[in-house]
Amino acid sequence: MLIIAGHLLVAPDQRDTFVAQHLDLLQRGRQAPGCHDLAISADAVDPGRVNNYECWESDTDLAAWREVARPPALNIPFLGGDMLTYHIARTAAVFD
Repeated sequence: MLIIAGHLLVAPDQRDTFVAQHLDLLQRGRQAPGCHDLAISADAVDPGRVNNYECWESDTDLAAWREVARPPALNIPFLGGDMLTYHIARTAAVFD
């Protein structure tokens, strides 16, 4: 299993457009084989921050999704951010 998590920074007046333009991608991605979760959302504190979270069963599933994802063609520049991929060896329930 792998998780991709982090954030991107865009101009505050373009953040909501950026998030809205990804709605179709999110709806399709959540139906993709191996996708456990996929989210692109506006940050509640920073008006220029977009949070990203993806959870995939395998690198193979993620690669297959990327082949067909067709992300939106936006003209919104990234001003920074921090995104990392985490390869997960073990999972457990949060409250056990």
